[in-house]
Amino acid sequence: MGVLKVIEVLANSNEGWEAAAKNAVEEASKSVKNIRSVYINEQSATVKDGKIDDYRVNVKITFEVK
Repeated sequence: MGVLKVIEVLANSNEGWEAAAKNAVEEASKSVKNIRSVYINEQSATVKDGKIDDYRVNVKITFEVK
């Protein structure tokens, strides 16, 4: 195992927190390689007309630096 680095990423989805976390990893993997794990640091949501409108996650993504 080499050196690991952690970045913090914010992502959202109108489908749910799981989809928001998947969006975070998918977007980060476009520019970050060797992703090893993701830690859901925080979850939140916005509400519109009495219903959840947008799910948001703050995640920490760990990847290996080569």
